[in-house]
Amino acid sequence: MKFQPETLAGANAITRQEAGRVWVGPRAYDHSLIVPWTGEIEPWQAADPSQLTPAHFEQIAARRPEVVIFGSGLRLRFVPAALMRSLIELRIGVETMDTAAACRTYNVLLSEGRAVLAALLIEGPA
Repeated sequence: MKFQPETLAGANAITRQEAGRVWVGPRAYDHSLIVPWTGEIEPWQAADPSQLTPAHFEQIAARRPEVVIFGSGLRLRFVPAALMRSLIELRIGVETMDTAAACRTYNVLLSEGRAVLAALLIEGPA
């Protein structure tokens, strides 16, 4: 699915998403990643929610977003709240959805000028 978001200059807009790949601006990624509203996009070393550890969420917390949109892969899967303790303690909101929905939601919040971060698990096609 191709997106045409209205975003602020210098923002990291997700421009396209399909199973196994996400585009941020003109660049395609085929691995899990962290997409902050501005700044560097980082690889996220997990391909499945079962591989996540508290350290994954500490990596996100270091960015200090207002809200995190967690894309859990091809389908909606929740992670235990204990893994997200670093975000909860900083009062950073977290919403979980499948990765396609997370990409769309991230762009909406980005277009509103929010300090949003997308943490996306990228899986290959089913």
